[in-house]
Amino acid sequence: MALELRQQLKLTQQLIMTPQLQMAIKLLQLSRLELLNTIRQELEENPTLEEEVQDSDVEEQLVERSEKASTESSETKEMTVEEKIRDDIDWNNYIDEYNSSGRTHFEAERRDSPNFESFVARKESLRDHLLWQLLMTSPEEVDKKIGNCIVCSLNKDGYLDATVEDLAVMSGTDPEKVEQVLTLFQTFDPIGVCARDLGECLLIQARHFGLDHTIVIEIIGNHLNHLENKNYKAIAKTLKISIEDVVAAVKVIQSLEPRPGRQFTDEEAQYINPDVFVYKIEDEFIILVNDDGMPRLRVNNFYKSAIKNDGNFSEDAKDYIQEKMRSATWLIRSIHQRQKTIYKVMESILKFQRDFFLKGIAHLKPMVLRDVAEDIGMHESTISRVTTNKYVHTPRGIFELKYFFNSSIQRVHGEAIASASVQEKIRLLIENEDPKKPYSDDKISKLLKEANINIARRTVAKYREMMRVLPSNKRKQF
Repeated sequence: MALELRQQLKLTQQLIMTPQLQMAIKLLQLSRLELLNTIRQELEENPTLEEEVQDSDVEEQLVERSEKASTESSETKEMTVEEKIRDDIDWNNYIDEYNSSGRTHFEAERRDSPNFESFVARKESLRDHLLWQLLMTSPEEVDKKIGNCIVCSLNKDGYLDATVEDLAVMSGTDPEKVEQVLTLFQTFDPIGVCARDLGECLLIQARHFGLDHTIVIEIIGNHLNHLENKNYKAIAKTLKISIEDVVAAVKVIQSLEPRPGRQFTDEEAQYINPDVFVYKIEDEFIILVNDDGMPRLRVNNFYKSAIKNDGNFSEDAKDYIQEKMRSATWLIRSIHQRQKTIYKVMESILKFQRDFFLKGIAHLKPMVLRDVAEDIGMHESTISRVTTNKYVHTPRGIFELKYFFNSSIQRVHGEAIASASVQEKIRLLIENEDPKKPYSDDKISKLLKEANINIARRTVAKYREMMRVLPSNKRKQF
């Protein structure tokens, strides 16, 4: 078999991801916070990109400068003195006494003094709080060593994730000594910390509040599984007490803290900043893209003129500047294209879900990405990127754009209904039920069928779990 080389022409079509297209796709799927971080990073790295200063800001600065200059000139005129000044007066001491409103202390700035920026408020951690309490007991060195091992083995809820044997190995001591220090830690604030499970945590708190030799201790120690399932009759039968006594003890247990380390968490609330606003003015809806806090970008005029006038640059410097200018131009265009696309998608959603904006969640219609894609002439993947991590402020509240896309649930008669509307109906049924006789999933399914919504019991259970609602046996109140 002979091998030979040949040249052959072949015409094919291939999609090439240009840098402009890559940047546009990248910015399209970013959230508002991620976009701001990307812009700040580009401003730091790209010398040809700058933030545009608004004309109002420049005018305000000019007005402030003119007012300051006029004030200084008027003050200078008022302080001129025409009469002759005597030479035998110590004017320095006189001026110091005259201008001082009281005792004055001057201190020169020391270069070795810390900056005020270094004094930042920091929330005390659970580890620091426990070690501080340990130091208040004047511990021995071995106690400090064991204490460090204990606090390093706590999770964010304040529970101990290591056994006594593990702590003994880590600290190089015997288990009896570890148990002694652990018992000491369990008396520290917050009450219930360093427990190994929920039962021990509740027992520590109950004993701290003087509930020894009560049915509260008995329920926590031996009937926690019945308490979880709200099987109060079994607890009453075993302890030979009335249901009323069990309910009273359960109320005490419910007042205890199941996660004592929660108050020392360092997690901060993340507030949603909507990407687009929808306002209702009379009978019309107005869509506004949120540009608040978004820097207005432009290409630096200095580099523009330098390249245009062909300044004295080397070829490498000229190529570098042109590349950075192209990158800045692509970024500005991609941001504008992102805002336009978000506006178009929101406009299409408003057209399909107008009843939702007028009447509420119960009137949300089934909708998929293809509906909006065909309406505005874009691909479904583009719509998916636009609606990811984007939020809209509406007269009904703040919603993620993904919220308006729902699967359809068939009715017994009539058009289909959105799954979010069905979840809202389930939530309303559970809110209005009798607490002593809550609806089962099967009962909710029958009630929905009476309301012209055909849905199975297992689907009700799935939606209920998605809404984090307990089953009927755990919702029952006595």
